[in-house]
Amino acid sequence: MPYLLKTEPNKYSFDDLLRDGETTWDGISNNQALLTLRNMKKGDKLVIYHSNIGKAAVGTAKVISVDATDPKNPNVRIQPMKRLKHEKPLAEIREAAVFHGSILFRQFRLSVVPLTDEQYDWLLS
Repeated sequence: MPYLLKTEPNKYSFDDLLRDGETTWDGISNNQALLTLRNMKKGDKLVIYHSNIGKAAVGTAKVISVDATDPKNPNVRIQPMKRLKHEKPLAEIREAAVFHGSILFRQFRLSVVPLTDEQYDWLLS
């Protein structure tokens, strides 16, 4: 299943992920977002979204490991894949038919959002 991960680029950007090569996706406190993290599987596809500054989907990554033994602090390791050729700004995402009714806009403060395959493909198109 694909997911969208939100990050504040002034704290940890997609460029930081590219530089580091991999990272643990942590700092999540929302129970629904934690549940989504715990349900991730190795190989799951990710879209990295810059929130607050930029407000756009900027790159792709993948899950390289998941250790959910501590449900309040799942250890999800991710690895960058590539920068999107064309960033997808929030305004375009909001207007896309494939996102109508999406949890992304019903619970906008969630930092970890499951995507459908169609939404993932649209973000990469």
